[in-house]
Amino acid sequence: MAQGTFGTAINCIDGRAQEPVAAWVRDNAQVDYVDTVTIPGADYALTHMTPDRMAQMRDMVAVSVNAHGSQIIAIAGHFGCAAFDADRAQHEAAIRSAVSVVKGWGLPVRVVGLWVNEQWQIEPVE
Repeated sequence: MAQGTFGTAINCIDGRAQEPVAAWVRDNAQVDYVDTVTIPGADYALTHMTPDRMAQMRDMVAVSVNAHGSQIIAIAGHFGCAAFDADRAQHEAAIRSAVSVVKGWGLPVRVVGLWVNEQWQIEPVE
């Protein structure tokens, strides 16, 4: 087991979204480190990938949960996403769907959805 406390972010590859999401996870879950699994348009991708790719994503997240003791998984969508060019409402719907998918993996952690707005600030998606 790694030293320190961990959370996990499933996020878009867009570098602009990385730090705000990691900071939110660190602050709100009170963890020291955030493991990040990235894929273009993560909120949309989690509900539209092949079963093989989904198994790979779950395996990557499971490393964070099992080896690092991650306490939370945050799934983020963001303004201006090149991979999922959609409006905020569509992103929020995709985030909610992605949260359901990840909850279905049965990992013993809290799963939350996050929207990164036009100012690169985090808004939780309920």
